[in-house]
Amino acid sequence: MDLFPDPLRKRCFDIPAEAVDNAAAARLHDGVGPYFLSGVDERMLDVYARAADPHDAFELSRLWLGRIDAESGPHGVRPWLAERWRASTVRRSVTPEEVLTSRATVRFIKELFNFFFQEDLYGDLRSDSHLMLSGGAADEKYWGLPEVLKECIRYALDCDWYGYSDSCGRIQAREAVAAYESARIPGVTYDASNIALTMGGTMAVGTLADFIVSRSRPPSAPALCAAPNYPPLVEAIACRTATRLVPLQAQGGKMCLEPLLTALSPSTPLVLLQTAANPTGAGVDERDLARLLNALSPATLILLDECHEWLGPENRLSPARAARNVVRISSLSKHWSAPGIKVGWITADSVLIAEYYKYASTHFGGPPSLFYTLIEVLTRMERWRVTGVRSVGAEEVREFDATYGLTKERLQAAYANFSAEREARLRSLLVLRDAAHARLSQFATVIRPRHSINTTVMLPGWNDSYRCFRDLLRETGVATYPGILNFCFSGGAVRLTSARSWQDIDTATRRLSAHVGSETLPYG
Repeated sequence: MDLFPDPLRKRCFDIPAEAVDNAAAARLHDGVGPYFLSGVDERMLDVYARAADPHDAFELSRLWLGRIDAESGPHGVRPWLAERWRASTVRRSVTPEEVLTSRATVRFIKELFNFFFQEDLYGDLRSDSHLMLSGGAADEKYWGLPEVLKECIRYALDCDWYGYSDSCGRIQAREAVAAYESARIPGVTYDASNIALTMGGTMAVGTLADFIVSRSRPPSAPALCAAPNYPPLVEAIACRTATRLVPLQAQGGKMCLEPLLTALSPSTPLVLLQTAANPTGAGVDERDLARLLNALSPATLILLDECHEWLGPENRLSPARAARNVVRISSLSKHWSAPGIKVGWITADSVLIAEYYKYASTHFGGPPSLFYTLIEVLTRMERWRVTGVRSVGAEEVREFDATYGLTKERLQAAYANFSAEREARLRSLLVLRDAAHARLSQFATVIRPRHSINTTVMLPGWNDSYRCFRDLLRETGVATYPGILNFCFSGGAVRLTSARSWQDIDTATRRLSAHVGSETLPYG
């Protein structure tokens, strides 16, 4: 049985001229733009001040939701929660630092995150007529896995490659990942001992948090988690060790890392940082990141969540990312529109990976072997692209096991298909992101993303992002994602995902514009 025996289907990404024109208009007005800070505001402090028990995350989340229902008047959907808020009184004064260091805060946001998806968006408020710009991942119908990668899954199924395997993944796939990651960082050489395949980014952070805490003595300082951040990742750390949230400012598509540098101490055990933030799409500057990584104590581990670091500048990475106390986390969920496949890898020091192997073999066995060929082919072709390979030869064919039955001609056809689809896919997603930015900028303050398919907007009239989501869903049928769910503790910023059909983006932005333009909703 041979891999890539037949010509692969060529996918077409049709972007209407109207979207292209809007995108061009957005690029003409590029600038630094507004800044975004996820710091704690009075509205957040008020919830803690009123809670009977400010350490009860469930009570905090219900108070937050109750306030929204109370403010919504006849449009409230849960009057018992509204009454709970009305019955509350201020019991204490609370400082932002208390909020950022409280164990309850992370759990509170995770409870709100769960409520959003289970009870509101896909629960009581669900409607098939809603325009879902809240997803955070590309619509698989339009931007799914490249045909080359789909063929890898078909091939693995035909070969019945879904049995037990090494707990860090098949050696050939790990070698391919190592070569790819080496090509991305000048002067750094990884090998298979630096790589462990995982079941996606979220699961990787959860297992790493458990593994790191279980192998260490109780820390004398809290772990640091940059904000904004993704609630499941932060909760995975906070449920195991003391945690401090560190809000970071973003402007001009870049995050300022100074607050993390200030919060660091020699006894900091762990740091979690998204190198491209969700929801703003702001990225780290490599020089700033190198400063942070070089400032770490040798005893401090840092988890770099690189999963959103795509659809932006493809600069060479700093060699500081390869330091012994850095763990880099990658996933196919965002870049390749495959969140349901749950596939990724971590890149780290070989000693840590060897210890992680023992943890993995004990706690979950290993990643799904069905996807090893996909990872191997993907990372080899990505490495060729990074290193400037345009046409494959005998050397590239020899990188694969002979059992694949590859010829130079078939491999070249597959690589050409992959490269063309990849380029067209990214180009179309960038056009849609820029076009959405142009439309949204006509009636909202927009945080211009440097990476990712997400755009953060602040609409006039809202000082609560969850209230903004509720109001917009009710009045326009457009589903947005509240910034509070990613630890954006102030203001009414919501996230919109532009990787949808232009028809959906066009309809959604027209509805939002008409609603915002017709009335300015009062605060509170």
